[in-house]
Amino acid sequence: MSQAINRYKTDLRELNFVLFEQFKLAELLSKEPFASWDEDSVKMVVNEVARFGREVTGPLNATGDKQGCRIENGRVITPEGFKDAWKKLYDAGWRTLGAPVEWGGQGAPHALAAIVEEIMSGANAAFNMYPGLTYGAVELLIQCATEEQKKKFVPAMLDGRCGGTMCLTEPHAGSDVGSARTTASRNADGTFSIKGTKIYISAGDHDLSYDDNVVHLVLARIDGAPLGTKGLSLFIVPRVWINDDGSKGEYNDVSVGSIEHKMGINGSATCVLNFGENGACRGELVGGVENVGMSQMFKMMNGARIAVGIQGLSLASTAYLNALEYAKERKQGASITRWKDPTAPRASIIEHADVRRMLMEMKARVEGVRALVVKLASHVDRAHAAHGHDEEAYAYHMGQVELLTPLVKSYGSDQSFRVCEMAIQTYGGAGYTRDYPVEQYCRDSKIFSIYEGTNHIQAMDLVGRKLGQNGGAHTQQFLQDVGTFVATHRDHPVLGDAVKVLGEAQESLGGMVMRLLGWFQSGQIQLVPLAANRFLEMMSEVAVGWLLLDAARIAEERLPSVADDHPDKAFYLGKRYAARFFALNVLPGVVHKAQILDAGDTSAIDVPDEAFATL
Repeated sequence: MSQAINRYKTDLRELNFVLFEQFKLAELLSKEPFASWDEDSVKMVVNEVARFGREVTGPLNATGDKQGCRIENGRVITPEGFKDAWKKLYDAGWRTLGAPVEWGGQGAPHALAAIVEEIMSGANAAFNMYPGLTYGAVELLIQCATEEQKKKFVPAMLDGRCGGTMCLTEPHAGSDVGSARTTASRNADGTFSIKGTKIYISAGDHDLSYDDNVVHLVLARIDGAPLGTKGLSLFIVPRVWINDDGSKGEYNDVSVGSIEHKMGINGSATCVLNFGENGACRGELVGGVENVGMSQMFKMMNGARIAVGIQGLSLASTAYLNALEYAKERKQGASITRWKDPTAPRASIIEHADVRRMLMEMKARVEGVRALVVKLASHVDRAHAAHGHDEEAYAYHMGQVELLTPLVKSYGSDQSFRVCEMAIQTYGGAGYTRDYPVEQYCRDSKIFSIYEGTNHIQAMDLVGRKLGQNGGAHTQQFLQDVGTFVATHRDHPVLGDAVKVLGEAQESLGGMVMRLLGWFQSGQIQLVPLAANRFLEMMSEVAVGWLLLDAARIAEERLPSVADDHPDKAFYLGKRYAARFFALNVLPGVVHKAQILDAGDTSAIDVPDEAFATL
């Protein structure tokens, strides 16, 4: 293999800041349910996973993009080096960090698991799809499968013997999962015969797992079940049958029809899978319960949606850090103060105002999305810590998880593509070439806004379901949390003017919540899908602006005690300026978006189809 180059970059100081200074993970450590973890062990894991990304998977990122996957003799062959990386990953134990201890996992906090996922995805998003989807399938089985099914499948998937997938989409249906035609017919032995085709199945086949096996979680309709999503059941369908004693059985009639040739994440095999072409495909009903496949699959999909937001964060972060390094080194033009002087020395492009603006916007968006991701993960950890003895706290934290999930998925993925595009712009023409990594990051990141439910689906989930959950209590608690921060810090000597802008944005967001409710109640339902995406963006920007200002508040408290020559001086100042930039340049747009939505323009739905274009 030719010498690979690692371009992955991460800021360990920033990762430790969000974990310990902003979201105070140490408060939860060394006590249940995280009794075996302390601050030193968390930091050790972050450091070692970052090293793994730099040394093992990062150098394979460009290789995977260039080689892609191919089919040989009906099987997917992954890029050079991926199989060795799979072995090193599972030998190191990084894929069992968040798994329950009773299943051989390490029971790590979700906040740590989120940071680890960011590092792994940032180093090589395509490779990380394979173990990432496997772990998501494991989480579903732990929650929904029978004890016998768990014992048969979970250990083999946690230790790398088997991969895992989620199989929803069909050629005729796309996101309309309820139109699925894959069938399940009862067999005398309690299994089901599965027949149908699924498309766009990430990691649908590969040569990585030790047992050369993939366990598919397949949505299918049992003969006679109702139409729509209510009639779907979920089945465990291994590529190679697994016997009750864990041994490998016969080939299970799961074939790869083709693999997609994509814009990005080329090292990840996106497959067309055919189940039962020869009438010999069997599956086990998950949990032994019929017609609850969608609710079971959502347990995996919700985790997958959070993971997609983390994928977006990961590529945005390394794209920004690569662009920052380039801007410091690349010399072009003279300083604006000497632009007429032909003898003036060439300046590093980081000295040019527009480059600084792009770098500041990238920094603010990356750090804001990271704070949003860890905020959600922190809610999960605090819910688990409260469960069983403080049910009010448990309900609050889990309610915020529900509310923030579509924000993390959609805003994280949308901003990823935007930041990667800005990184290319920072490089100029060089960024458009494959000599630098940002063009791959941009191509890889585009899919994030599409899979695991397009971002419009996420927006409709937010306005149609999440805002009104628990009588709207989760939404009101979010707005109150932001409002309390504004009331407490609006007179801050450094951040006060920015906090006031956050307050205006929060008020506009609250007003828009009421406007959406009015549209539902007054029968103006057609306005809801027109407004949903813009509303999700508004809510995300309020959340990000709040969390950036919270980080800046912490930084301002630390700054007086930091020596001028200490690296933390610049780090904390960066927090100040990132928060102010976002508040003063982005948050006013929340107010403007509310004004646009208030106008209730329906041009997009009123226009006749023929008026779009004459073809």
